[in-house]
Amino acid sequence: MDNQVVQIAERIRGLRDICDYTVEEMAASCDVTPEEYRACEAGQVDFSFTFLYKCAAKFNVELTELLTGDSPKLSGYTVTRAGEGLPIKRRAGFSYENLGYLFRDKLAEPYLVTAPYRADEQDRPVQMTVHDYQEFDYIIKGTMKFVYGEHTEILRPGDAVYYDSRRGHGMIATEGEDCTFLAVVIRKA
Repeated sequence: MDNQVVQIAERIRGLRDICDYTVEEMAASCDVTPEEYRACEAGQVDFSFTFLYKCAAKFNVELTELLTGDSPKLSGYTVTRAGEGLPIKRRAGFSYENLGYLFRDKLAEPYLVTAPYRADEQDRPVQMTVHDYQEFDYIIKGTMKFVYGEHTEILRPGDAVYYDSRRGHGMIATEGEDCTFLAVVIRKA
């Protein structure tokens, strides 16, 4: 397995031990079975973004700490230059670039996301996910099929969607090209 996955798994296992949570408690918090959780914590499988996000929330740490082992330190402001965000590659080719990873005590997590176009996804149900808080997505390039519960929207450059991410939602790139969008996960203060 990828060395980064093993390192993240070790941090998750260490935090679970420090917080004195059982595997069952963590699995319930991450919406996975205890067996799936054990495989993630052992570094046997890659993690979904949602799994990592839920682990960080349960441990009350910044996602950056799970990914890098370092705590964000800046509090006044931080600049992230083009192409220099913290890369997160998860969920079948989706790439996430955390644009605010150096700022501590964030109320929002900003990501530049690229969803790959996949012809085989176009006629299947969109994979749904849930996580705490709210989310804002702004389409920069390409076209996105956004599904929220029973609703489906086609979003193009300049379109945006703001939603309660505690309900099932999912997205795929459509119309033959990858879709790049700004995703901001907003936590309540």
